[in-house]
Amino acid sequence: MHEKIKLGISSCLLGEQVRYDGGHKLDRFITDTLGQYFEWVPVCPEFECGLPIPREPLHLVGSPESPRLITSRTGIDHTEKMLQWAENKLGELEQENLCGFIFKSKSPSSGISGVKVHTLSGIPIKRGIGIFGGAFMKRFPLTPVIDDGRLHNPQLRENFIETVFVFQRWQKIQKSRSISDLVEFHSSHKLLMLAHSPRHYAALGQLVAGAKRVKRETLFSAYIKGFMEGMSLLATPKKNANVLMHISGYFKKLNSSDERQELLEVIENHRKCLIPLIVPITLVKHYVRKYTVPYLQKQYYLNPHPMELKDSNLLFDWPESTPGAGQRQRNVR
Repeated sequence: MHEKIKLGISSCLLGEQVRYDGGHKLDRFITDTLGQYFEWVPVCPEFECGLPIPREPLHLVGSPESPRLITSRTGIDHTEKMLQWAENKLGELEQENLCGFIFKSKSPSSGISGVKVHTLSGIPIKRGIGIFGGAFMKRFPLTPVIDDGRLHNPQLRENFIETVFVFQRWQKIQKSRSISDLVEFHSSHKLLMLAHSPRHYAALGQLVAGAKRVKRETLFSAYIKGFMEGMSLLATPKKNANVLMHISGYFKKLNSSDERQELLEVIENHRKCLIPLIVPITLVKHYVRKYTVPYLQKQYYLNPHPMELKDSNLLFDWPESTPGAGQRQRNVR
C-alpha cells in the first residue's frame, strides 16, 4: 500500500461539469492512472467565485503582465471578484500542503502559460497567465505545477511527477528541521540532482557543508529553493549518461569484464539517443541487487517514483539538439 500524494487540480479535468458551457474536460490518464497515486483537491475558480453554470465565456483583456478578466460578449469585468476569491482560496489551500497542481490549459482563470490575451490593439497574443493560476504560482512559487496540455508531453510529465515526489519527501523532513535529515535528503538525491543540474548540486553541497553556520530557517529555505530550481532543468541524455558512468564506477571491482562492457555500451547507446533511459536504469538496478551496493540502494535516481508512472518509451528525455533542452520547466510550460 502507498500513501497518496495530495495535488490540486482543475475540477473539469476530473469530469466535473463546471465549464462555462456546462461541460467538462475529463482526462482519463489523470483519473485512471495518476489517480492511483494522487489524492485530488479539485478547484474551479469561475464557479467557486460565484459565476453560474452555464455562463458567458470569459477572456483576458489588456496587457499580458496585468490582464483583466472580462466577459466576452457583455464586457463585464470580474477581475476584482476573482482576485478576492483567489486570496481566500489560496489561504485554504495552504492548509492542504499540496505537493503540486494540474491546471486547465489556456483557461483565462486557471491557465499558467500561453493564455490568449486580447490587447488594446485588437490583436490577441498567447502570452498570458490565468488570474487564479498566476496567483497560485506567486503564493506557492516552489510547488510543482503543470497544465493538462503539457502533462501529455512525456518529458514534461516525467519531470513534473518526479518533482512532485521530491517535494513530498521534502515536506516530511522540513517538519523536523533536523540537520541530519537534511544531510540524508541531500545524499539520497545526489544522483537525481546531478541528472538535472550538476551546478545546483555543487551549490547545494556547499550549503549543507556549512549548515551549522547558518540559521536553520534560512538554511532550509535556501536549500529547497535551490533544489527546486535545479529540478526545473530537464534531464538530458548527456547528463543521464554522465550520471550512469558515475554509477558504473561502483561496479568496477564487482562486475565481470563482459558485464562492464555491456553496461558501457548501454550507457553510450542512451547517450546517442538509440535506447530509452529505462534500459540502462534497469540494468544498473539489476547489478545493485546482485552485488548489494548500499549507497546506490538509497539513491532516488534509480527509483524516483512508482514504475507504473514511468513511460517506458520515454526515449531520451531532451536530446541536446531539441529546442528547449535544458530550459527550466516553469519557462516552457
